[in-house]
Amino acid sequence: MLACSATLIPLVYLVIRAGERGPGYALEVVRTGRSAELLANTVVLVVLVTAISVVVGVALAWLTVRTDLPGAPVIGALLCVPLAMPSYVLGYLWVADFPQVMGLPGSVIVLTISCYPYVFLPAAAALRTVDPGLEEVARSLGRGTARAVLGVTLRQIRPAVAAGGLLVALYTLSDFGAVAMLRYEAFTVGIYHSYRASFDRVPAAVLACVLILVALVVMVGERRARRGEVARVGGGVDSVPDRLPLGWRRLPALAVVAAVLAGGVAAPLIGLFRWVRAAAEVDVSWGPVLAAAGTTASVSGIAALVTIVLALPIGVLAARSGGPLSRTTEAVAQIGFALPGITVGLAVVFVGIRLVPGLYQRVPMLVFAYVVLFLPLAVGVVRSAVDAIPTALEDASESLGSGRVRTFLRVVAPLAAPGVLAGGSLVFLSVAKELPATLLLRPTGAETLASAMWAHTEVAAYSQAAPYAAMLVAVAVIPAAVLGRSFGWGSGGSGRGVPERAAIAAQAERTEVGRR
Repeated sequence: MLACSATLIPLVYLVIRAGERGPGYALEVVRTGRSAELLANTVVLVVLVTAISVVVGVALAWLTVRTDLPGAPVIGALLCVPLAMPSYVLGYLWVADFPQVMGLPGSVIVLTISCYPYVFLPAAAALRTVDPGLEEVARSLGRGTARAVLGVTLRQIRPAVAAGGLLVALYTLSDFGAVAMLRYEAFTVGIYHSYRASFDRVPAAVLACVLILVALVVMVGERRARRGEVARVGGGVDSVPDRLPLGWRRLPALAVVAAVLAGGVAAPLIGLFRWVRAAAEVDVSWGPVLAAAGTTASVSGIAALVTIVLALPIGVLAARSGGPLSRTTEAVAQIGFALPGITVGLAVVFVGIRLVPGLYQRVPMLVFAYVVLFLPLAVGVVRSAVDAIPTALEDASESLGSGRVRTFLRVVAPLAAPGVLAGGSLVFLSVAKELPATLLLRPTGAETLASAMWAHTEVAAYSQAAPYAAMLVAVAVIPAAVLGRSFGWGSGGSGRGVPERAAIAAQAERTEVGRR
């Protein structure tokens, strides 16, 4: 509980900082200037990206899971590739290759490419486990295939689609790197510019609080939209859904899939290869790249270790206890789920300057920001890993004379270890890709892969930025593969321990269904 409370310190201090000149000043900041424009721009971006991602994600999930689309397993794995590219890397490649398409259109395209897998993966997982009996009953009552799918099957997977839509909305709301590179004035960009523009940081704090409120509204709205939904009634029918023949629709379906793969996979990889080759031609030194990679690895390793250690008792308590203390602790730990990186970074800056100036722009303060951001991820993964262990095994161990501590060490810990280690690696990789908090808090003179790439793209040195982008993509390939396998693309994905924010969304969905 103490660790959870510590993660609230930046948020509390951010609110205090925003209100130190009184509510009148805060309202004046919100009402005047560009606040309304920034908010409107952000809302438009979130709505467009979320809507397009839901349509694309559900359509691709249906084609790859429920139809006889040729090469569906391979296509499904390829559709996960955009997860290996941070949005700001895609933004960098888009700016370098298509500088004529910037602003809102470019931002929508880039963020949709980054985000559609967050809908595609849970929708595909839900379609694999959906009860086919209800669809068969609908057909027997005279409904055609299309009406049965739209009226029955898609209704059953709505909770998974809603969870994926939430991830997309929060991802878009908190994105900074892509929209900044594409010159789109979103709220995160406005906060960053306000922080950098003057020594008066109160307006930046006020804007950060507004962004947090918007994120919370998104979460509340999504939960209300899912209220009353049920994924399955009774025991269902123990059968595998049939794959529908596409017939003459096969070619159009393949054309749609090819277009998505071309825009989301082939074009970025080709562009990245081309810019890395251009960097080699101008003899870019790889020494700074390796140094940045070393800094990224060391900081990410420390942050991952600290985060997993703090998440272990919280996740175990949440999985094995349904009391008020466990629910409160888990809820406090998951507050970071709704916090954009720019707001957490700004809040930790204020804490560091005012309370612990000796640690400002030092590794401990940077690690603290990462813990606040990614503790929800670690808690979700740990809880999922412990939830997957049958309680009967613990009961059997205790009945044979082992105490709770011994049972945990000999039964629970070994079985949960793979999931916990996977969670630690995912936190490591998420930290490595984090941009806004790193820009605000990194130690002076130290460059991570993300911050170094950002520095080069700010001055349009695209060839010099390419090696850093390539190294980031190479590192991020691993969690993309893990994420795809966890949802069933690959050998034996179970859907348990879903990485990144999908873990939290999946756990929240199970909790909601259990309460109904």
